[in-house]
Amino acid sequence: MMIVPRAGDSLHKSWLYRLLTEIADDVFLASVLRFKGGTCAAMRGLVNRFSVDLDFDLVDESKQSQVSQHLEKIFQKLGLAIKDHSRKVPQYFLKYDNGENLRSTIQLDINTQPPKENQYEIVRLHDIDRVLHCHTVPTMVANKLVATVSRFQRRGVLVGRDVYDLHAFLLQGLPFSEEIIQERTGKSPKMFFRRLKKCIEKSLTQQIIDQDLNMLLSPKEFHLIRKFLKQELLRMVGEEMGRL
Repeated sequence: MMIVPRAGDSLHKSWLYRLLTEIADDVFLASVLRFKGGTCAAMRGLVNRFSVDLDFDLVDESKQSQVSQHLEKIFQKLGLAIKDHSRKVPQYFLKYDNGENLRSTIQLDINTQPPKENQYEIVRLHDIDRVLHCHTVPTMVANKLVATVSRFQRRGVLVGRDVYDLHAFLLQGLPFSEEIIQERTGKSPKMFFRRLKKCIEKSLTQQIIDQDLNMLLSPKEFHLIRKFLKQELLRMVGEEMGRL
């Protein structure tokens, strides 16, 4: 179950779940979309943080236009306003009514060219009492590993939620797909982990941890992990390198 760190976040979680329920109930969308990302991981109990967006893979790129049509009907049905969207891929920023200075936007992203090595499984999401095709755990972990470095390469900074999720995944000893790492990076897993370790050593600052995670964790969880996250993550990355 996805946590709600602050009372004001309950409405956002409700809107995420309303939207996800409608997607799961749409026979066409449920057949071509594959749920992934932080909200998927949180709903499956793999990370203990709040997540604000919805992410999917599209397994048949030729259905992109139909996916957009079905999604936009759902937005209209729910009364979600399209604040902005991409004309190239299904990506939406959706607005709902909320108080001033509170969350009021959901980002929905669909990857139209997912890695060929991605694997999926049917999962019952108890929070919404629906089943959806989701990333398998090794697929989820591998894509998070690669995304941590690729986002750093694009932005020049690490993203706190990425390193928090990696810490949670590795702490649980969850497996990852070496084939996805190879496909997405063109590097062996061992070479990739060396790159990841350097990124964390040089670029993961206490400021990034504090700013990014303060709003996604309960106060208790935030104060428990903030001091130890970097050193524990570096240790576990080093252990993975030793096993490869």
